Amino acid sequence: MLNKVQQVGRQAALAAGQLLRQGYFQPKQISYKGVIDPVTQSDLQSQELIIREIRKHFSDHQIMAEEQATPRTLTSRPGPWWIIDPLDGTVNFAHGFPMFAVSIAFEQEGVLQYGVVYDPLREELFEARAGQGAWLSGQPIRVSDIAEMNKALLATGFPYDVRQRLDETLRRFGQIVARAQGVRRAGSAALDLCYLAAGRFDGFWEENLKPWDTAAAALVVTEAGGQLSTFSGNPFQITAPNVMASNGLLHSQILEGLRL
Repeated sequence: MLNKVQQVGRQAALAAGQLLRQGYFQPKQISYKGVIDPVTQSDLQSQELIIREIRKHFSDHQIMAEEQATPRTLTSRPGPWWIIDPLDGTVNFAHGFPMFAVSIAFEQEGVLQYGVVYDPLREELFEARAGQGAWLSGQPIRVSDIAEMNKALLATGFPYDVRQRLDETLRRFGQIVARAQGVRRAGSAALDLCYLAAGRFDGFWEENLKPWDTAAAALVVTEAGGQLSTFSGNPFQITAPNVMASNGLLHSQILEGLRL
């Protein structure tokens, strides 16, 4: 079945990406779920397209998607599960900043089996299958071999509730900036994690992400040889309140930098 899952997931990501690419160059219809948490018409259209494509082939599978009126939890019903972010980087998209992606993951019996993250502007397709590796547009990818923080380029993001946790968020940010060669904050967790998997970044951390933000990209990182955990060093799950990812060589050094 996994071959079919990959075929459907990839096709859905490519089709949704084409829709987003068209919407990117048109006037945006924007509403707000929170003070700084927007949703565009393209989010909703992309999600509808992806769900429709999945339902054609897997009518009995469960779906969790960001823009559902009442997002279901992974424990509410048995799987298999598709976990969808129809537009990761909505703030970027809404402002015309070219850093966003479609993210689709497939989970069976609590284990991520397939993930795809598609950047429609650069036409970069990141994929992973459990136990079989990770690829960028069909070519194998691997995390970097950087082992020193002062030579490391890291990425991060700020949560939508950053104003409620500003002090601790900025303390962590400052502690990492003081240790790393550089830190980037581009606004798409899925792409940040995939860039880590491809060796473009050496580490990543962020608070208050949701399963649809991390599910697909976490598998890409793992299959590319990377390591994920929570800020406390516990094993990462897509329902965790925070995530730290690295090439493995830097993991303990980044965790030390995040400690408050």
